[in-house]
Amino acid sequence: MKKTLMTAAVAAAMAASAAGNAAVVYDQDGTKLDLYARIAMGIEGGGLETPTSDNGEEFVNVGSRFQITGSHQITSDLSAFARVQWRFNGDERDTDSGFSEVRNSYLGLKSEQFGTFMAGNYDSFYSDYVAGPFDVYINEGFEIGGGGLQARGDSLGYISPNLEGFQAFISAKHYSKRGEAPDAPSSEVVTQGGISYEVDGLRLALGYVDDEDGRAGGQGENIYGATVAYDINDAFSARLAYETQDDNYDTVGLGMTYAIDSWKFHADYYNIDIENAGDRNAWAAAAHYKLSKSFDMFLELNDADSDYDAPVDSGINDDLYYIVGARYHF
Repeated sequence: MKKTLMTAAVAAAMAASAAGNAAVVYDQDGTKLDLYARIAMGIEGGGLETPTSDNGEEFVNVGSRFQITGSHQITSDLSAFARVQWRFNGDERDTDSGFSEVRNSYLGLKSEQFGTFMAGNYDSFYSDYVAGPFDVYINEGFEIGGGGLQARGDSLGYISPNLEGFQAFISAKHYSKRGEAPDAPSSEVVTQGGISYEVDGLRLALGYVDDEDGRAGGQGENIYGATVAYDINDAFSARLAYETQDDNYDTVGLGMTYAIDSWKFHADYYNIDIENAGDRNAWAAAAHYKLSKSFDMFLELNDADSDYDAPVDSGINDDLYYIVGARYHF
């Protein structure tokens, strides 16, 4: 269990590596090419229901994707890497394009001595490093950070080498006015960054995101976050989070993971104090079972408390969300 939690938290540092189930299709003279894909489907129900939106059961795609990763060893310390990942709908026929989204597409250089430099369309460093310990759910239940938080496109990033447990990260995303109308928002750069420290099963992380107003749904002020994660023993780990955007919300999260044999059980609780609107209390729980290296199954529950401030007669109800499904990795 010692590496289970920490692996989720430092996903960005593994930028040059392929997923654990990736197939090596070429490896010669320092050049390596990996292919990875997964097809995932499930049945979900519950969640938010409104007068115009039902929350009945549905057969759904659950994050199916296809990925190509390449790397080349330039020197004993320096390597180049690139990755592109597409999403596709695994539960139904798609007659338009096959792929529904280019999720990631980036390249970079990695050095054990100088760190990792990246450019392109990659996930939020803040989400990977700070919020990562809470990112254990396959579909719903993750209330802090987010992979697309002022990230995924037109970005430059740097991850420092690991210095006796310390690691720093910073990323900048460019919003350009080039080709836009004269009255369009001005070009600007928004940043995010932070630091983490890991020792003997304990991991601490601090970070921020410049959540610029009007940019990818930004609220116009910085998001700050801190997490503590600790592997109590080989089976049990705990996590604590605090995230704030001063004029919008304050979130406290508390969670745990218990792993035994091929099972993992997760449970998390969040209190979200929303400015001038009261508290939202959310929780999530999951059971994940790995049948084999390539096949796993899951059951997840989530109550996001999305109707926390809805009038009684509004027709807005947040029923218990559930999803049960399976994934095949190849």
